[in-house]
Amino acid sequence: MSNREIIAWQMARRLVLQLVTEMLDKALARLKPSEKPLLHSDQGWHYQHARYRKCWKRQGIVQSMSRKGNCLDNAAMESFGILKSEFFHLKRFDNIEQLEAGIEQYIHYYNHERIKLS
Repeated sequence: MSNREIIAWQMARRLVLQLVTEMLDKALARLKPSEKPLLHSDQGWHYQHARYRKCWKRQGIVQSMSRKGNCLDNAAMESFGILKSEFFHLKRFDNIEQLEAGIEQYIHYYNHERIKLS
C-alpha cells in the first residue's frame, strides 16, 4: 500500500553512485524490520551498479525495473514532475543552498499538507 509520501531524497551537483546509495540508506533506515517494500527504478547505470544492488539485497528487498525506453512503467515517479510545476518553475534561486532548502520545505508540504488524490 502506498500513501505517496516521499520517504527519502538526496541532492548532488552531478550524478554519482553515492547519490543513490545515500538516498537508499536514508529510505532503509525508515523501514520497520518486518517491512519489505518493492524497490522500483528505471534502468539508470547507478540502479544497476553492484554496490547499490548489495544495499537492498542485504535487506531482503525485491528490485523492480522499468522496461528499457518505457516511461509508463515508471509513471508514479515520472508524474512527480509536480515538484517542478508547483515549486521549481515558480521560484528564483541565487544559490544551491536556497534550492535545497526550498526542496526540503516543498517535500514537507507535499507529505503533510498537500491533498493527494488516488
